[in-house]
Amino acid sequence: MIRVGEYNTLKVVRTVEFGVYLEDGASGILLPKRFVPKGVKEGEELNVFIYHDSDGRIIATTQKPFGVVGDIVMLEAVSVTPQGAFLNWGLMKDIFVPKSKQLMGMRPGGRYLVKIFIDEQTGRVAATEKLEPFLSNDNLTVKEMDLVDLTVWRRTDIGYVMIINHKHTGVLHFNEIYRHLSEGYVFKGYIKHISPDNLIDVVLGKPGYQRVEDEAGKVLRLLQENNGFLPYNDKSSPDEIYSFFGMSKKTFKMTTGGLYKQRKIEFTDGGIKATET
Repeated sequence: MIRVGEYNTLKVVRTVEFGVYLEDGASGILLPKRFVPKGVKEGEELNVFIYHDSDGRIIATTQKPFGVVGDIVMLEAVSVTPQGAFLNWGLMKDIFVPKSKQLMGMRPGGRYLVKIFIDEQTGRVAATEKLEPFLSNDNLTVKEMDLVDLTVWRRTDIGYVMIINHKHTGVLHFNEIYRHLSEGYVFKGYIKHISPDNLIDVVLGKPGYQRVEDEAGKVLRLLQENNGFLPYNDKSSPDEIYSFFGMSKKTFKMTTGGLYKQRKIEFTDGGIKATET
């Protein structure tokens, strides 16, 4: 079963002057010569992306698109017609966004957060700005403390709505934000809390002590790079700490507290100091 808009592992069944044909249970799918890996022989299997070319034929490529069916990604518009817009998604053929699937119209050079899907009428890969129908918290596939992919969607009065694993939505509250965010940015994060009615709070980074352990390595590296001393401690402002370490003051205090217990640092009046051991 060939999955259009996704990666498929297919066997090379015959070689022609202009490429190779891959097994699909019928007449085969062409992988053009420019994309055929050097030295490939009949009978070998290739991992290829399948989509429709400009003439509507199913074709294979070893190019890697910026997203596959099901993904929500930020793409740049390259051309606009009365029928819709074409966005660059990393392949020779641009992906189409019908006029009916746009929110406020698109312009060349603009960047837009879109969902990649299969158009039911044509069977081709397309994209839409209208994300709501594809996002739901009714049947969750995540639980608290899960590590997830987060995509910045929109700003609200309490924080940012984040898209979780291209499926669900959650809120990243302002008091958990310590870096610049813009629509379409993608981060690793985790599920902090799920309410009884499936409202989700998320946090950037890794959950629990693993996150602190990662930050501990950063603190020790920065100490090494600065002759064993850094002029920051619990009296430093949150802005100063974030500007230098890229972490919240709460994380900084947890991290340095853990390093102190491990006797890897000492606290001084002016900052933190690496121990000799």
